[in-house]
Parts: sequence; C-alpha cells; structure tokens
Amino acid sequence: MPYLYRDSKPRLPALPGAARATHGSGKDYEELKRECLRSGVLFQDPDFPACDSSLFFSEKPPIPFIWKRPGDIVKDPKFILGGATRTDICQGDLGDCWLLAAIASLTLNEKTLARVVPLDQNFGPDYAGIFHFQFWQHNEWLDVVIDDRLPTFKGRLVFLHSAEHNEFWSALLEKAYAKLNGSYEALKGGSTIEAMEDFTGGVGEMYEVKKAPDNFYEILEKALKRCSMVGCSIDTSSAAESEAKTPFGLIKGHAYSVTGIDEVSYRGRQVRLIRIRNPWGQVEWNGPWSDNSPEWRSVSPSEQRRLSQAALDDGEFWMKFEDFKAHFDKVEICNLTPDALEDSIAHKWEVTIHEGSWVRGSTAGGCRNFLETFWTNPQIKLHLTEKDDGEDDCTFIAALMQKDRRKLKKFGAEMLTIGYSIYESPGRDGHLGKDFFRYHPSKARSKTYINLREVSNRFKLPPGDYILVPTTFEPHQEADFCLRIFSEKKAITEDLDENVAIDLPEPPNPTPSPQETEEEKQFRALFEQISGKDMEIDAEELKYVLNAILKKTKNIKFKNLSLISCRNIISLMDTSGNGKLEFSEFKVFWEKMKKWINIFLLFDFDKSGSMSSYELRSALKAAGYQLNNYLLQLIVLRYSDEQFQIEFDDFLNCLIRLENASRVFQALSVKNKEFINLNIGE
Repeated sequence: MPYLYRDSKPRLPALPGAARATHGSGKDYEELKRECLRSGVLFQDPDFPACDSSLFFSEKPPIPFIWKRPGDIVKDPKFILGGATRTDICQGDLGDCWLLAAIASLTLNEKTLARVVPLDQNFGPDYAGIFHFQFWQHNEWLDVVIDDRLPTFKGRLVFLHSAEHNEFWSALLEKAYAKLNGSYEALKGGSTIEAMEDFTGGVGEMYEVKKAPDNFYEILEKALKRCSMVGCSIDTSSAAESEAKTPFGLIKGHAYSVTGIDEVSYRGRQVRLIRIRNPWGQVEWNGPWSDNSPEWRSVSPSEQRRLSQAALDDGEFWMKFEDFKAHFDKVEICNLTPDALEDSIAHKWEVTIHEGSWVRGSTAGGCRNFLETFWTNPQIKLHLTEKDDGEDDCTFIAALMQKDRRKLKKFGAEMLTIGYSIYESPGRDGHLGKDFFRYHPSKARSKTYINLREVSNRFKLPPGDYILVPTTFEPHQEADFCLRIFSEKKAITEDLDENVAIDLPEPPNPTPSPQETEEEKQFRALFEQISGKDMEIDAEELKYVLNAILKKTKNIKFKNLSLISCRNIISLMDTSGNGKLEFSEFKVFWEKMKKWINIFLLFDFDKSGSMSSYELRSALKAAGYQLNNYLLQLIVLRYSDEQFQIEFDDFLNCLIRLENASRVFQALSVKNKEFINLNIGE
C-alpha cells in the first residue's frame, strides 16, 4: 500500500456545519434523492453494492444472506420510533460491540445524535430507498450515502437491530459506518473511543480504573453532565478469555457504555451508583444493585422512577461504584471539548492539525530505541508562548492518530503501535539530526506506545519552543497520520520539513596539459588508449574507463557502474551534444566523482558498499542538495532496495538526476527574471 508525502502544515479544524459529499458519482444526498424520486426507482448504491464483498473480505458468508429493504422485512418500517434511545441498539452476529457501545452513548446527547443521524429521514411519501449519515474523519466531516438494503437471514436482520422490529435507524447507521470502512467485516474488533471520535470529532482520554485518581466518581459525573461519551471494559489475559462470562454476569473483553451516574438514599446513607449498558441488549450484572437485587426494596418507588430503574432484561443495569472499580479495568472518555474533567471552569481551546506520513526507508524511523533512524521521523515545532491564566505553565493535549487502518484491513493492515516524544528546541531551524537526539533527553512523551488508532495525553510545560516527534514503535512501518494539538492559549505549530535548496560549488576549469597531475596523466593515457585519435568516448567506453579506475582505488567496495549510469553521466557533462565525452569534460566530471565517492564512504558506516536510505537526507545535504520530505520519499522509493540500502551506482544516478534538474530549474529562473525585466522595462 503506498504511503506518499502528506502535507503536514497546520490546518484549521473542520467546521461542524460543513460535511463533504463522498459518493462516487460526485453528487450529494439531495441530488441523488431527487433523481430517484424523479425516475420512480429506489436508490441502489454502486459504491457499496448488496453483495458479499460489502460483507466480508477474508471469507464467504457462513450462511446465505439475503439483502432486503425494511419494507420487505416489516409492513410498517420507521426510521426512528419514539425517539432514538440506547435501547434501540442490539448487537447482531458481528463482533462490533465497541461500535454499538459508542452508538448507545451517542443517543444520550440529542444535538450530537442529530449531527450523525440527520433526523429528517423517513419511510414516508418522499421515501426513495436512500439515507445518509455524517462522520468525522481526520479533521473533516463526511456525508456518507447508502441505500437501505440490509443483510437478512430468514427474514430477520443479521447485524445491529433495534428492540423494536420495525425501527431501522441503528441498522442503517451501522451500514453507513461499514461503508466508510470498506465492509462489515472491517468493523470486527476495536476500541469504543475510535467510534466516539468519529461521531463527535472530540478528543479521547483513557483511564485505568485501578489507577484512577481519588475523584474518579466526580470525573465521570462531570463527563456525563458535559455530554462526553463514556465506555468501559474488562481486560482479558488471553484470547481464550475474550467474551468469557464472569460469575457476576459481566463479559470480559467486551465493550460497555456508561449511561448514568447518581447517588441514591439507602437505609439512611447515600450510595454512589453507576449505570452500565451491554450492547447485546441482554446479559447483565447479577451482583448488588442489579435489576432484581434486594437493595432496591429499600429504595422508594419515586427514587426508582427518578433513576429509570426497571427490572428488564435489556442489557442495562446499575451497580455500586465501588463494585464497578473492582470489576472493570478501563474507562474511555471522548470529550466534545478538551476541558479537563478535573476543572470546574470551561475553557476556549485552540486547535491545530498536522497530517503526514511515515514512509519506509525515509521517514519511518521508529521510536527512540532505534537511534540510527529515529531522527528521520517527521518533526513538528510547537511554540508555547502564553501561560495558562494564573499558572506558570502552558497546557496542551497532543493527540496522534493513525489514519485509515480499519479501511486497509482487507489488504492485511493492522493497527500499528504508535506514540510520540517531545524535546526542548535547540533554537535553530531545519530538521534535527541524529546527534541532537543522541545527547538530549525528551521533556515529555506519550504515556505508552500502544496499538490503538489514537494516542492522546495532556501536558503542562513552561513557555518555550518544543519539537514533537510522532513515530511508530518499530522502524520501517508505513502509515498516514493526523496530529491534533489542543491548547488553552494560542500555540503556534510548524513542520520542520526542509525547504528545497541547492548549494553547488562552481565546476572547476580543466587544468592545461602541462599542469596535469600524475593522476590526470594516467587518465589521459587510458583515455587515449580507449578513445582513439578523436579523444572522445561513448557510454560503453566510459563504463570501461570508470570501472577500471574504481577497481584500482583503495577503500572502495563498489559493484561495477551500470551502462545507464554512464549514459546519464554523458547527458550531464556533454556540452557539444554529440553523445560523447571529451577528455576535458571527463576531468571535470572526475572531480565531482571524487567528492561524491567521499560523501558515500562517509555514510557507508559498515563499509559494505551500500548506505542506509535513512542517511540519504544527510548525504544529499553534504552534496549540496537540501530536500523536503516529499522529494526525499520519492527518491528513496526510486533508488533504495527492499532492505532500505542504496548502492553507489544508484547514489550516483540520483546525484546526476538532481544536478540535471537543478540546471533546468536555474535556467527557468533566469528566463523568468528576463521576462520580468522585459515587462518592467516596457
């Protein structure tokens, strides 16, 4: 899968009102719907057809699914029946409980729900078999259009469905999310916070329950009051424990939603309770404060009504907060704003966004454990200029997200292990080299490297300039990424990508014959022997001359130069245009060649006759070429081998191509200047 350069200049956050149409036809939902109503034909989505490829990519359906529209399943289909609520989410035969837990949380916030699920859709007179939903993806809102054909077996929905058999908003939402990610199978397994962020554009934070702060109850209470989305889960110690049921009726490795938190008066004292929902729509906690537990007999009916307590097998249950902390391991919170849940005051947050890529062989350097390549990762400069109100430090959240990994599952992609480090800036511009990271420790870093879609952490640092280095854990791993920086006060960010610059020395004049060095005299003798009286050689003859010279040169472990290289040399040095090289031109080239050999040897650390592609940035800079990430990635793609090594012949070809390109660029610059001068003169 190709990962080419993504411009990582800071971008403005997406406006919540604008969603980009994504249908392959280029038409938006309203246009497509009007066409269907005009023609009297129900919409059929060619982008996500009703066939097996939309269901699974690694296997055939285990049973013969039949795609049906809601009107073919029930007599009186409804989009939403009696309001969209958390009880409308019942899991089917797909391992996407993480998504369903997020949808259940989504229903707790009407405004957020209406953004994701436009409520002006129905099966009424203007029904055309077309629906649409909106999701946040990497700094933009997307409008995803689908038809309403759903996979069924024996007349029942196979995947997500509502407890009310004639309500279809949740099943259609799942289909739209499956389309966004390529297939239903792509939704198997995930983190609740991933879907929460796609529903809100919010920022996620994760808590380990056993290590949570003392005011964790207040944090969760504030999160739900602020309409944050909250999920929880129980860890597994092995794959065999996945979805194993505990003696208390809880499911390990399963995603739950937190739907409420409150206190209840019980036998003269206040008891803190938390309400949890299992997206299966059944299988509940059976301990204290569960649906039919004796504790509820001591609670007044009015108090039970206030808490919406009902002894139904609907997957939702209350439990004592202390029991929750004892039985659950992780809580994921997606905040609609980055305000700390420990704070009592809401803040206005500034957001900047960078998009970039880790590309194998050039910018996929891995974490600090791999010092030889770590410095080649993208580097982003962060200017913290204003202290928080009443504080000495600057607060910010850095959220690093790997892009499209779920969509790329069908090509074998998995979530990579990612993280980042933050260094104090040395005060100079340009990409920082290996030695800086060798001798300078980080000032802050992500709490962990983890194989989640996003890693986010909150930091407080003194005002100043910092360098943030986003990385995968292992080097050579490719992905696109999106980095979001949330700051309480305005923070300025810039990518430390190099500006393209060329700084080549003037070519030396050939020395007259009487002043030739001993080396040049030997070259002349060999040249005369090969070329004959005209003292010109073609590419074949040049190949013989150069390989003969290089074999006699000490400390050089190179393979023979190729014929292509020699043709490229002639194209660079041939001033007469006859496709041959005169001796004077050869002497000028040899001076270049000696410099390039020395540079290559300098970066051929193990003297193997090849250099690491990760050293190419430094090697080209030594030769006078300062390149940005985009050009560097293209060159590495062209000239390195599968082991990210570049042999001298390829290094030579690269330099020749760059020098030819620089001459064209300089010639165009001169022409443009002449054109401007002519116009000014007129």
